Amino acid sequence: MYIGIGIWNFLFMPYKIAIASGKGGTGKTTVSVNLYKYLSEKLSNNIYLTDCDVEEPNSLLFLNNAVKVSESTATQLIPEIDPEKCTYCGKCADWCEFNALSIIKKAKFAEVNATLCHSCGACSAACNFDAITEHPEPIGKIAEYETGFGGGLTVGRLNIGSPMQTMMIEKTKESIPGNHKVLLFDSPPGTSCPVVETVSDVNYVVLVTEPTPFGFHDLKLMIGLVTEMKLPFGIVINKAGLGNNEVYDYISANNFELLGEIPFSKEYASRYSTGNLLEDIPLVVDTVFRGISERLMQKMEHDERNHHTER
Repeated sequence: MYIGIGIWNFLFMPYKIAIASGKGGTGKTTVSVNLYKYLSEKLSNNIYLTDCDVEEPNSLLFLNNAVKVSESTATQLIPEIDPEKCTYCGKCADWCEFNALSIIKKAKFAEVNATLCHSCGACSAACNFDAITEHPEPIGKIAEYETGFGGGLTVGRLNIGSPMQTMMIEKTKESIPGNHKVLLFDSPPGTSCPVVETVSDVNYVVLVTEPTPFGFHDLKLMIGLVTEMKLPFGIVINKAGLGNNEVYDYISANNFELLGEIPFSKEYASRYSTGNLLEDIPLVVDTVFRGISERLMQKMEHDERNHHTER
């Protein structure tokens, strides 16, 4: 049983699901793209996918019928110091949490390091002499695509060399068009600030792991992160059949929710390598993703009913 669209008449905000893992190459994008496909069969264009791995977005590689419909430049505001107005008092540098400003009063030297600036505006607020103005500087591109099914795809792509991953993810999420009922976020790897930004406001996290020592180690790191953030989560084991049983024993011992196991398949891996991830999916893999999608639909229905009851 899965929910009908009518249940979302009570929903004021979209239901957000992040697909994440501590280890790169575990299968986040495989799971993200497939969940987008299978959930779109139930939700039509009420589901939307966003690639938040802004340093190396690759969801688009597997959506062969995607057509770009818009592209915009993401910018951050960088302060600029007017030497005619600046008194070199150093207050702006004192207020900067990121050490992006250098002020030397004796030398009448003032400089902004744009690579350290986080555009917080503290320096502008600190200056009593109107010596600081802010100007936009590009940090990346945000593109929107029609995908032939579902509501579409947004891809954030950070400029090479820019350290503003977290800001780029924030702007990518803010740019999602329309009023979709369910949003999927394909997260970057790891457990650092970009991942925290991606999952910060989600309703549920799908943690993807593999039954290997590295996969197990990084799964524990991710569980520690989402537990600290008080985010509900479930686990998908990719490449099941490889490695050992440590992951399974850990999940069982802690009573964590196992959403599904995607078996290791050379045929499926071959399709992945050619970008044909969504074509002629092996029956055993198809069955797993349908099961995971069904569980997520039931979870969303349960959460929405609780939300309506609380109101």
